[in-house]
Amino acid sequence: MSQKEGSGTPGTPGTTKGTLVLTDPKFLEHDPGPGHVESPARLDAIMGELARAPIDGVRIETPRAATDAEIEAVHSAGYRMRLASLDGHYADLDADTVVSPGSWEAASLAAGAAVGAVEAVMNGRAANAFALVRPPGHHARPAKAMGFCLINNAAVAAEAARRAGAERVLILDWDVHHGNGTQEIFAGRDDVLYMSVHQYPFYPGTGAAEEIGVGAGKGATVNCPLPAGQDDADYGAVFHDLFLPVGRVFDPDLIIVSAGYDAHERDPLAEMNVTERGFAAMTSLVGELAEETCGGKLVLLLEGGYDLGALALSVRASLEALTGRREDFPLGAGTDAALAVAAARDALRAGGRIVPKT
Repeated sequence: MSQKEGSGTPGTPGTTKGTLVLTDPKFLEHDPGPGHVESPARLDAIMGELARAPIDGVRIETPRAATDAEIEAVHSAGYRMRLASLDGHYADLDADTVVSPGSWEAASLAAGAAVGAVEAVMNGRAANAFALVRPPGHHARPAKAMGFCLINNAAVAAEAARRAGAERVLILDWDVHHGNGTQEIFAGRDDVLYMSVHQYPFYPGTGAAEEIGVGAGKGATVNCPLPAGQDDADYGAVFHDLFLPVGRVFDPDLIIVSAGYDAHERDPLAEMNVTERGFAAMTSLVGELAEETCGGKLVLLLEGGYDLGALALSVRASLEALTGRREDFPLGAGTDAALAVAAARDALRAGGRIVPKT
């Protein structure tokens, strides 16, 4: 595929205008309570690791809050107002999802960081960006909080990209849990391609290979559900044999990653065996796809990851890849991964999308 006009030089992700990290201490004010795995300690661990050994080429800035209109581009006005009304209060939104007095401000800033990351990359102020935010977002549905998530940051980011001139936006979700909220928001559209690799069957119960979108969006949802126990090589098969060829055909103007790190082998909530090398490889390959299709325009948004040490080192691995480190997956993918890729390709073919061979 030829480079788009003004898209830069392939193969050098993150080397031209630096990597922007957007984060804010106010994200720590979202406190689901003692014993909850989605705790402020997650972001503390990440920032402590980055302070211990700063990464050349990374600059850190604070975001603004998202506007009402930016949030309501993907969520109902009633839902946004309900969340805003809980500012300063404690409330249980579902069995897993809790708000504390600082949660509304944190969630608004998280969505604003997603918008700011997109705008910085789209206008050329940054080569790529990583919004280190909480609460996470990919389970948040149009009118419902779910799975630790209040506002769907990836969806807000995709709409910001469309407003900034991107005709096609790719959202790639490597969190170990399927991003049901993101899929639901864009299921009927063909201008946003949603691709997810996740443990299955697992929370939230969605993400079967046969879920490929509806109506005009049929074929613009790509799910690769994997059984527990998959490792770096298995994820490599998904990226090389499914995500990269589909992404090249879609030819996005921006790529957004729902970057969850709970597929790590040490994560307490899941049963995958990904390592820091695997996350570096995921970031490297999606960076190469971005260079090939959209001049490197790539935004990562923090989602899950609940072993503090594994989370911090995995985020570092992704940031190092954004700033120029090249990593690939080891060889040796197993049969389960190959079958999962084949099932996803077959589902897309049945829906009218032909997936080329790598």
